Amino acid sequence: MRYLPLTDTDRRAMLDAIGAESVDDLFRDVPQAARRDGFDLPSHKGELAVERLLTKMAGRNVPAGSVPFFLGAGVYRHHIPAAVDHLIQRGEFLTSYTPYQPEVSQGTLQYLFEFQTQVALITGMEVANASMYDGATGCAEAAIMACRITKRRRVLLSGSLHPHYRSVTETQLRFTDMKPEILPPDPIAIEDLLGRVDSQTACVVVQNPSFFGCLTDYTTLAQACHEVGALLVVAVTEPVSLGLVKSPGEMGADIVVAEGQSIGVGMNFGGPGLGLFATRTKYLRQMPGRLCGETVDADGKRGWVLTLSTREQHIRREKATSNICTNSGLCALAFSIHMSLLGEAGFTRLAEINHANAVILAEKMTRLPNVKILPRSFFNEFAVILPRPAALVVDRLAEEGILAGVPASRFYPTWPELEDVLLVAATETTTPEDMDALVTALGAVLTEEKQ
Repeated sequence: MRYLPLTDTDRRAMLDAIGAESVDDLFRDVPQAARRDGFDLPSHKGELAVERLLTKMAGRNVPAGSVPFFLGAGVYRHHIPAAVDHLIQRGEFLTSYTPYQPEVSQGTLQYLFEFQTQVALITGMEVANASMYDGATGCAEAAIMACRITKRRRVLLSGSLHPHYRSVTETQLRFTDMKPEILPPDPIAIEDLLGRVDSQTACVVVQNPSFFGCLTDYTTLAQACHEVGALLVVAVTEPVSLGLVKSPGEMGADIVVAEGQSIGVGMNFGGPGLGLFATRTKYLRQMPGRLCGETVDADGKRGWVLTLSTREQHIRREKATSNICTNSGLCALAFSIHMSLLGEAGFTRLAEINHANAVILAEKMTRLPNVKILPRSFFNEFAVILPRPAALVVDRLAEEGILAGVPASRFYPTWPELEDVLLVAATETTTPEDMDALVTALGAVLTEEKQ
């Protein structure tokens, strides 16, 4: 017997109270193309039958580790030590929730404190929070934070920024008086950000490495921003790069946001993510999310406290710096465990291996006729211009059991200039055999298409 707590009369009363004719009216802002009328599923099946059905469905997937894999574009395949999953699945970690009487949960506060310390160190910043949902929402929060600090409304978004970060930021600012200015994507030209910064600019948001893989030193841009009272926000989608390249803090960034998925968190079909957020001490009170601090108790013993929690659940909504009501605590723990296992030397070595593998792959790919590597310098991902539409080439290589990369057209379907651009990533999991398989198959497919 189904349990339906509400009667038709109850539903009618609620709809009348909010001025809606039907339940469908509640979904009127969802485009019709995004809706689905129903699912072709049986009303019930036994457990064994369900297991068989789902296993069959799952068999249609191609696991990343089963074929040569070169996908990136914001989510990266890295080796995660077995100890990470073993530890985070312990009951005291896996089942715990963010504490509302925080000082009772000293273990939770301690690992969040250590996580914050690690994030601050790798980003080169002075303070970091206890995580955000993911990098994209962190980016939006950084833009809003910059507007609060500068009391300005113009937000300049680089064309090198990941399209998802741009889209989430644009959506967050949509119903405010903040005005995002979005530059067009261009994997070849160097955009003029210096010439666009003025006294009305709240912040400039850039990405390093860029969406197209290019590494840039933004020190000069940071100085230009500070001269007119604007802030520089640097987004990082591949945090492993911070083990090798100049940190955003060294460049003079005021706020750093990043996606922490690469460290300790699997790809998991695209989520969950882990938002890293760091800033300067002087902006501490304007930072969204939580901040764990270290203290001593009445007996002089080391302890931890929830120092800052400026969220709408804890204080008056009009005073809150964010309406994001949780942090990715378990993913933050996975990140912290993985970083602890690596250590400083291991983190640097991991970054070196990633970069070396990408350089080797790029050199191999340049030997193919009419294939051009775009970035001047890159970390573990780079853009390639192919003599054919990249999406068609990727589909063809997938038939050969090779996941060759991500077509830029997947993110920019209305930009014909980018249809030949392919994003290719190589990490420590990429073997020489994988590289040779990609280059051989790509050469064959390009020749095949030409004929």
